[in-house]
Amino acid sequence: MHSINVLCHEFVVAVSFVACIVGLVLLWNDKQSKDDLEETEQILFRMSFSYWLVYCVAFGMEKMILPDWENLVMTLKITTALSYFLTFSCILSLPLHKFAVHQVEE
Repeated sequence: MHSINVLCHEFVVAVSFVACIVGLVLLWNDKQSKDDLEETEQILFRMSFSYWLVYCVAFGMEKMILPDWENLVMTLKITTALSYFLTFSCILSLPLHKFAVHQVEE
């Protein structure tokens, strides 16, 4: 039962890795944004996709590295934790930013 959950999590991380790359490609545009609101939202979206991509890479490397290399495994665990929290903060900042801009407009 436990191994099924681990395989399911690894599959979800692999799928989200591909989704992050697709999201970053879709957000990549050469034209300038019309205003600061759109530019800030685009930056927050890019940051959340980028941080999650770092999480996926660090998680994948953590699973492939031998457990004998304790220093490298610990560094990867710290990287996954930091990128997870940075992703969460960027996702939380998106609606907060919209709410703050909406309050200023009124």
